[in-house]
Amino acid sequence: MKLSSRSLADGQPIPGEFAFAIPDPAEHVRLSANRNPHLAWEEVPEGTQSFAIICVDPDVPSRGDDVNRGDREVPADLPRVDFFHWLLFDLPADTREIAAGAHSNGVTPRGKPGPQAAQGMRHGINDYTGWFAGDDDMRGDYFGYDGPCPPWNDSIVHRYIFTVYALDVPTLEVATPMNGAAVRQALGGHVLGQASLAGTYTLNPRLR
Repeated sequence: MKLSSRSLADGQPIPGEFAFAIPDPAEHVRLSANRNPHLAWEEVPEGTQSFAIICVDPDVPSRGDDVNRGDREVPADLPRVDFFHWLLFDLPADTREIAAGAHSNGVTPRGKPGPQAAQGMRHGINDYTGWFAGDDDMRGDYFGYDGPCPPWNDSIVHRYIFTVYALDVPTLEVATPMNGAAVRQALGGHVLGQASLAGTYTLNPRLR
């Protein structure tokens, strides 16, 4: 399979319109357009019955002690963990692209509804659900796509890996809650092919 995008280039910075937040000189960050990027794929394996899309940031700090602190940066050698930004599955077998902004266009406090999406697709719950759990104004179930918002004091540039999976089943059996771990487990034994591209993003003025 081959994956391409008119919204981002492999290995290059992701434009701010596809991020959850952009830099702000006064407040460090401010909310952005938060549009999902365009994705298109080809050379699909024979026997494909559906597709799934996952976007994950593997560079999220494993501890929050230093996150968004003005007196320090998050150290580069801190162990990192996965943060899921998009879980979309049950895409029909004839699908070959997702339009920019088709599944997210703006920040939705308390999260977008789900899991049902257009054309019989389903969205999983992204990891902003846990991130905002203690915020009275923002907490909720965050279905669908929500873009990059790495700590503004992180000492490393984050990677955002978009992967399209061709599957041998028309519908994935995903356990609840439909989070990244559940979707990854459901993919087991059903992947006929896959393709990825990765954009980068930082809110640290020193690294931009």
